[in-house]
Amino acid sequence: MAHYTTADQIDLAVVADRYRLTGVSVVPLSGGAANSSFRLASDQGEYVLTSLDNHDEASASTLARHTRALHRLGVPTSEVVPAADGSLIAPIGDRLLMVKKWIEGTVQQPLPHTLLTEAGELLARIHILAPEAEGLGGVPVGSRRLSSEHLAEIPAFGDREFARWLTSRLDRVRAAEADNLRTPCLIHGDLFDDNIIVRDDGGLSVLDWETVSLDDPLLDLGMAAVGLAQDEAGLLSTDRLHTLLDGYEKRRPFTATDRALLPLEIEHAALIIAFHRYYRHNVRFPNPERATYHRAMVRFTESVARRV
Repeated sequence: MAHYTTADQIDLAVVADRYRLTGVSVVPLSGGAANSSFRLASDQGEYVLTSLDNHDEASASTLARHTRALHRLGVPTSEVVPAADGSLIAPIGDRLLMVKKWIEGTVQQPLPHTLLTEAGELLARIHILAPEAEGLGGVPVGSRRLSSEHLAEIPAFGDREFARWLTSRLDRVRAAEADNLRTPCLIHGDLFDDNIIVRDDGGLSVLDWETVSLDDPLLDLGMAAVGLAQDEAGLLSTDRLHTLLDGYEKRRPFTATDRALLPLEIEHAALIIAFHRYYRHNVRFPNPERATYHRAMVRFTESVARRV
């Protein structure tokens, strides 16, 4: 099983000193597949305190720098709070901590249909950002895709039927993509409803830049479709997808080629998620309660061709 930081493992006295805060207390936040986050209350205000459990100092600093840059570029996202010495990451004990301003709002799962237009527009705003903007240096290329190391794991999967299905689907997708390359742009890579805050003012803020990269915008739309356009049965909802795309096109209209290729990229995104669910819950951190989570993505993938 994966192990993450708990509240009693954080030295609040040191945190308060590093950030010049008084009257501090923390409450764990639910969710978060990669890090441990807490609501940090203080006399100076409320914040999110995140222990970057799956990072070294270099990658943690890069994540904080990218998050700060995106906020400064006008993306509605968390504002990183520097420590008193100006650093964006505070090494405390054997942990790397990042503090961000608290955003008043809620995570709503599923994201209400009425907010899908704004979600699509928000994704388009990210896609039209200049990748060379200040603070965005070092954004990886294509890191949301399955790596050669990931692909090498598939033949050893215990679920042989799933391994064959996944390999066949990935081969078909990659062959089709080879002749249909689009200019890479900045992508979020994980626009699921648990990474969106519905603010108290009614707007949306996007969280979690762990998977930011330079890649095909249609793959990012595919990820958003997986995360935001499922119906109650876990299949692709045409209505939710069209509403999401309507919002996207307010900022970044599609070409006819884009529209024709979008189903392929929705499928590609679902295959990536299916791999990670199986690999995480059956290989890296075996968890019998979650061992079949990947099957939901199999059903979703099969629904794409029928519904788009």
